[in-house]
Amino acid sequence: MSNYIFIETREPFESRDVRFVEETATALKDRGHEVTVFLVQNGVLASRKNEVESYVDRLVAAGVKLLADQFSLTERGIEPRELHPGIQPLGIEAVVDSMVQEHAKAIWH
Repeated sequence: MSNYIFIETREPFESRDVRFVEETATALKDRGHEVTVFLVQNGVLASRKNEVESYVDRLVAAGVKLLADQFSLTERGIEPRELHPGIQPLGIEAVVDSMVQEHAKAIWH
C-alpha cells in the first residue's frame, strides 16, 4: 500500500483541471491506499466551508485526508474558523516530512 500526497495549487474556480485531483485521489482511496490532498497557494481558496459546489465535501466523504497550508491561508485572509470542518491547517514542513516517508508518492498539481 502506498501513501499518495497530492499538492494542489489551483483553485477550482480558475481551472476545471482540479477535477483530476478529486477523481484520482478518490480512485486511489477506493483501492486501499492512503491519500492526502494538501491545498497550497490558490488551492486554499476551496477550503472555505461556505464554498458552493466544492469538491472538498466529496473528498472528505471518500476518506481522503485534507490539509491546507497555514501560510497560504494567512496570505489570502482565510481564518481557521472559515475552514471546512474536514480540513486541517498545517505548515508545509509537515507535508515535507510525510513526503520522505517510505512508500510516499507525491504529485504536484
